[in-house]
Amino acid sequence: MTTVLVTGATGFIGRRLVPALIDAGHTVRAMTRSPEKYEGRGEPVGADVGDPDSLAGALEGVDVAIYLVHSLDDPDFERKDADAARNFSKAAADAGVRQIIYMGGLGADDGDLSAHLRSRREVEGLLGSDGVPVTVLRAAIVVGHGGISWELTRQLVKNLPAMVVPKWVGTRTQPIAIDDVVRYLAGVVDQDAALDRVFEIGGPDQLTYREMLQGVALAMNGRKLPIVVVPLLTPGLSSRWLALVTDVDVTTGRNLIDSMSTEVIVTDTSIRDIVPGEPLTYRESVERALRERSEEQG
Repeated sequence: MTTVLVTGATGFIGRRLVPALIDAGHTVRAMTRSPEKYEGRGEPVGADVGDPDSLAGALEGVDVAIYLVHSLDDPDFERKDADAARNFSKAAADAGVRQIIYMGGLGADDGDLSAHLRSRREVEGLLGSDGVPVTVLRAAIVVGHGGISWELTRQLVKNLPAMVVPKWVGTRTQPIAIDDVVRYLAGVVDQDAALDRVFEIGGPDQLTYREMLQGVALAMNGRKLPIVVVPLLTPGLSSRWLALVTDVDVTTGRNLIDSMSTEVIVTDTSIRDIVPGEPLTYRESVERALRERSEEQG
């Protein structure tokens, strides 16, 4: 039986991953800064990746650690995430962890990456800097109820009868359903063939952000939105605009928008050799996200 530590256990991905791992037969520790408030499945353990002294106890006896931590809402997120990755790498090595699994971001290594994607790449390297084999899953936008990128998309469509948008709406991306992200994460746990490898994960559809917005509009309203592209709308202005019409804060919005000028599509499908199965389409993932939100709200 494999003992798995999930960092960010209360987050968008973590709260879905913990029960999936338990159902697959693993013993799961749910790492959170407030274990006394944890109400999910698994054993809650208190630790903070920003506090290296707190990690030893959480990692003791752990076979596989899944790292789902990032700080997009912090203006100094690159330094903060790098320091946290160094802390976790050393603590995992000291504890004898045999695999770290990390959710990174899609984008060509030789491309002009945004600060957000550069930080994800840096964390990939730092997590393995003390010798623990790392498995990286790189994804673009994850579609699911409660996800930041998804909420941004849904709220734009809900709140605006028409949109004036920047030129990044023409950038291609490859969204993936949260169900498939969880399936891939659980599927690479304790897999020798996945050690020290980078996998790209995505749904079957390669879409522009404009096509994604229109897909959500059709699902929510039964019709497309009027969209006008304004090439001179800067990232700074775009992030303030997002903060006005959604509940995504300016810092997070700016970091997301900076990444939207980079094409992020899957070029390597080798993950299917390790975790077989067809991923959900964008339409299916949108419908599931909307249905889950509706069920949660009663």
